[in-house]
Amino acid sequence: MFNMMDMFGKVKEFQSRMKEAQASLGVITESGEAGAGLVRATVNGHKQLIKLEIDSDLVKPDDKEMLQDLIVAATNKALENVDGKIKEHLRKSTEGLLPNIPGFDLGSMMS
Repeated sequence: MFNMMDMFGKVKEFQSRMKEAQASLGVITESGEAGAGLVRATVNGHKQLIKLEIDSDLVKPDDKEMLQDLIVAATNKALENVDGKIKEHLRKSTEGLLPNIPGFDLGSMMS
């Protein structure tokens, strides 16, 4: 038989674990490269740029526009790469807390 109080307890535990998991996203990092590795961007699970590496050969006034484009490309690649790690981290943190209810998608809460 379905126990509503037990379900409420599980929801509260799920919310607590989700909050803890989201707070710890800063330790997850992922990088992306552009220009065959000439620009490398590293982001964390909070989707913040935490490191930017630029090959010294690119630091020329004439190549400013190209450098800007490579920085944007590398950063966007890193952000794309970290999405999967974020979802997996949140999934593992809340695994087994709530039953699999058809039509109830927890995936939207994890992005």
